[in-house]
Amino acid sequence: MRTKYQRILLKLSGESLMGEQHYGIDSKRLQEYAAQIAAIANDGVQVAIVIGGGNIFRGLQGASKGFDRVKGDQMGMLATVINSLALSSALQAAACSAKVFTATNMYPIGEYYSKWKATEALSNGQVAIIAGGTGNPFFTTDTGAALRAIEVEADVMLKGTRVDGIYTADPEKDPTATKFSEITYDEVYNRGLKVMDLTATALCKENAMPIIVFDMDTPGNLEKVIAGEQIGTLVY
Repeated sequence: MRTKYQRILLKLSGESLMGEQHYGIDSKRLQEYAAQIAAIANDGVQVAIVIGGGNIFRGLQGASKGFDRVKGDQMGMLATVINSLALSSALQAAACSAKVFTATNMYPIGEYYSKWKATEALSNGQVAIIAGGTGNPFFTTDTGAALRAIEVEADVMLKGTRVDGIYTADPEKDPTATKFSEITYDEVYNRGLKVMDLTATALCKENAMPIIVFDMDTPGNLEKVIAGEQIGTLVY
């Protein structure tokens, strides 16, 4: 397979792991994701992954229900570790080597994250799954993904969602919404588009990290993005 990108950071939402369920991890969806990731990793693409935890617990929602915000965010970080372990297991079952890193020290559950250890794993052909967000409260996993993409010197940050790109409005609610093939960071901000939170978008802009938002739920799409096919939306 011809690849446009040699090293990527793939951001997956926790909610996407629910599949057809209303909570937790759908094993079918997990296996589909693992198969897509294994296909590109076994072709030589270096893959780092950051997963959200919204399928288990979301700190902001907890805060709205009376949880202390810091503790709520810490619970959300732990949810991302559960998802990361699940994906790691699914990748190994798909004959793809993977290593879990955690933003806070959680040995032996995962290795304490450092850029050097993560890039070493990537260079050795392992998928580096980086859990725990930034390790700090008040930051989303989108910001964590942007930070890790920059740290490991990825060529691009891929945001896998259930929608096939960025639209002028929510296409699930507004049938007149039109899709962008590409859009600038500033336009995302000025239009108030809910692509990622503002901190993550600003971080990518300041470090010239391109973002591609695409539909990860359609098997084969990840390979198409890696090959440079024009699917999804490019943010630059």
